[in-house]
Amino acid sequence: MEVHQLQILRELGDLGSVTAVARSLFVTPSAVSQQLALLQRGIDVPLTRKEGRTLVLTDAGRVLATAGAAVIASMADARAAIGAFQDDAAAPVTVAGFHSAGQALFAPLLGKLRGAAAPRPMFRDEDVAQQDFPALTARYDLVLAHRMDHTPVWPADRVAVVPLAHEPLDIALPAGHPLASRGVLRPADLAGRDWVVSREGYSPADILAAISAVNGSAPRVVHRINDYTTVAALVATGDVLGILPRFTAALPVDAGVVLRPLAGIDNRRRIDLLARPETLRRRSVRLVADALGDAVRELAGDGA
Repeated sequence: MEVHQLQILRELGDLGSVTAVARSLFVTPSAVSQQLALLQRGIDVPLTRKEGRTLVLTDAGRVLATAGAAVIASMADARAAIGAFQDDAAAPVTVAGFHSAGQALFAPLLGKLRGAAAPRPMFRDEDVAQQDFPALTARYDLVLAHRMDHTPVWPADRVAVVPLAHEPLDIALPAGHPLASRGVLRPADLAGRDWVVSREGYSPADILAAISAVNGSAPRVVHRINDYTTVAALVATGDVLGILPRFTAALPVDAGVVLRPLAGIDNRRRIDLLARPETLRRRSVRLVADALGDAVRELAGDGA
């Protein structure tokens, strides 16, 4: 039993003929007859009968047509409700972000979404490996994700992608370290150093692996830490070097750490916003996505 079949049955009761129903619905009379026959197959009492050359509703048909009218009205209400939801600028929007993006962007985003007519973001911290970001779109409206340039692109058949930034990851040095006087560092400058980097599967670990491959030696990893504030604190002690994102590390001025660009290897990651395509049709989601883009551009300046 389909809604359009109930609509045809209702129209037959009101208009009195298959020809009139076809004209009203802009279909052929044979299409009307076919749909009525399909509807009848699922009902064990006759819904229509012939009166001369005219097809009319039986008592059972009139009962079903009346019930169908209620179903059609409910469907119209549902469409209106979903339309209002899609167009509601103030509807809540769930936003998931990896740790450093949340630290750097969540508070500025709130500052851009003030007022009764603005959407209300609801934040979650999701620190996952790159390949696990697309699956988060099943749980959240918007997902802040990152991937290295050389890694596989996001699955276009599953998620829509809004590019936000192309962020370098820099070498983090203790203030006063001999290498801090150089404007740019190369892999050879970093041979034989002790490191604090992320767990495997995350951008800093990928870059350290590339540095080590160029130098032809295994990395000397002392600490595996994903939190960039902790990484900076350990680098500041002078015992290890680290790898931190240029825009989203959010280091305080007095962190005791300096960042230096790295040349000679691919050290950029893409920060993207992932969502299911249908989710981006909601006005509130689009407003939050636009505000996130503004926040990233302000954070990164021209580097975004």
